[in-house]
Amino acid sequence: MKTTLEINRRKTFKPSRNGLKYFVKTFGCQMNEHDSERIAGLFEQDGMIKANSIDDSDILFVNTCTIRENADDKLYGTLGQLKVWKNNSSNRKLLVGGCAAQKDKELVRNKAPWVDVVIGTHNLTDVVHLLNQSEDWGPITEVKDNLETLPTEAPSIRESEVSALVTIQIGCDNSCTFCIVPSVRGPEISRRPSDILNEVNNLVESGVKEVTLLGQNVNSYGRDLKINGKSKPYFSELLHILNDVKDLKRIRFTSPHPKDFKEVTLNSVNILDKVTNQIHIPLQSGSNTILRKMQRGYNQQKFLQKVDLAKNTIKDVSLTTDVIVGFPGETEQDFEETLSVLRYSKFDAVYMFQFSSRPGTKASEYEDDFIKKEVINERFMRLKDMQTEISHDRYKRFVGTKQTLLVENYSKKTNDFMTGKIEGGHTTHISSKNIKIGDYVKVLITEASPFALKSELI
Repeated sequence: MKTTLEINRRKTFKPSRNGLKYFVKTFGCQMNEHDSERIAGLFEQDGMIKANSIDDSDILFVNTCTIRENADDKLYGTLGQLKVWKNNSSNRKLLVGGCAAQKDKELVRNKAPWVDVVIGTHNLTDVVHLLNQSEDWGPITEVKDNLETLPTEAPSIRESEVSALVTIQIGCDNSCTFCIVPSVRGPEISRRPSDILNEVNNLVESGVKEVTLLGQNVNSYGRDLKINGKSKPYFSELLHILNDVKDLKRIRFTSPHPKDFKEVTLNSVNILDKVTNQIHIPLQSGSNTILRKMQRGYNQQKFLQKVDLAKNTIKDVSLTTDVIVGFPGETEQDFEETLSVLRYSKFDAVYMFQFSSRPGTKASEYEDDFIKKEVINERFMRLKDMQTEISHDRYKRFVGTKQTLLVENYSKKTNDFMTGKIEGGHTTHISSKNIKIGDYVKVLITEASPFALKSELI
């Protein structure tokens, strides 16, 4: 059994790849992004340095996603392209991990035999050990069915200097018929509150000003820990604990499940000064018929009650959601029910997805009810056009107001501007004159698009 203690012991070993360059390419969610930060940390612990691009790298790790079919297609298309990269130098090593690797196992190397290491989601801290084995014995696949230890003690190399992802829980105990996550991430496992607090304190000492708490269902965090002998969520208590961390400016969290959303959590968000007024509450569909087929555990009425509760409890709350278009059996009336919920709720942003059948999910068995692609595309564009107008109206409410901006980085387009987020999570741009990364500044919002804000320093 490999444990975190074993990984810690390896820290005393002399790094074996001093000077080699690595690159981590990440597909998918924030959980994958956080895993990639740990992979980068393990590589640098082994003496490697980050490459500026794939072409400049000696060691390439591809962290995969499998939430939708096009994610699988993108993976195998990418691996096909990387065969040329691999063949350009005999010293290059290609590693594949993440959810698609956990799901497909040996199929990855069957389709792409030039891959050196295939590693699953449950043993990512073994990545350097497996790389060593591949160099000694040839290509290797190690995908474990169960998580033996939380990888939270692994070193981490963050993309941001001032914001950090903090895993509080992994896995999921829900049984949504469209979702592959329980199969590739396993059941819910929560970290001890003291471990999370220690990590956040260490992050703040290193200069981090904002943390985002990650879990597949943060609302149920702590239920498995049975704190004080009770099988109840401990998420609200965790927010109170972290709110007392000195010099931490902001706390965000994602993702909650609507069926587990409790008033006590919303009250905590409202009264705790460091917890942002941003709530993500995934809808998926506004149709009761489709929600039952999805096994979401709520209906339209209950969902709207949660939306109203959030709006009535949290001052100037910014709400976001997820919607799946074209779930098997979705009629035009079902789709109109979804649009109706969005019109009523007025979300600041909606993350939209076209249904994709995933082998191993219950929904993949609904083949007789699959919706034609052209129908899905048409509905998707209607949803996009409607929500773009709603988002623009929501963003425009900030114009002329004073907000607090955490400056995170330079704009991707020009160094004349920097970018960050205000409390509600809205991307906000500002001139780079007289500010720097990490500044926590008062700004005046001057312009709004459906996707971002512009501001001036006050």
